[in-house]
Amino acid sequence: QVQLVESGGGLVQAGGSLRLSCAASGRTFSGYPMGWFRQAPGKEREFVAAISGGLTYYADSVKVRFTISRDNAKNTVYLQMNSLRPEDTDVYYCAGGSGWPPRENWGEGTLVTVSS
Repeated sequence: QVQLVESGGGLVQAGGSLRLSCAASGRTFSGYPMGWFRQAPGKEREFVAAISGGLTYYADSVKVRFTISRDNAKNTVYLQMNSLRPEDTDVYYCAGGSGWPPRENWGEGTLVTVSS
């Protein structure tokens, strides 16, 4: 059973930055596809970014502003978010596993609030 735990959410002003972290446990991390999604109340969960090996993939809405990366030694994937906008306000979820982008296992989510 894979456990994913997000951290790093919070309140930031528009134009600011945050870095989210997702710590994975319960299986070999290296080579395990990982991703980030986000969801607002009443809306469907939407894809943000994914990483597998040296391949990364981004939603058009976050390209250039967000960067996904991983540290296999720490079993952790990161989402660096720059130039944040109020419309980036959501609960951000870490995901891993099968599929591309991966959707097999999920964390509990971390709230990001961007004030205008």
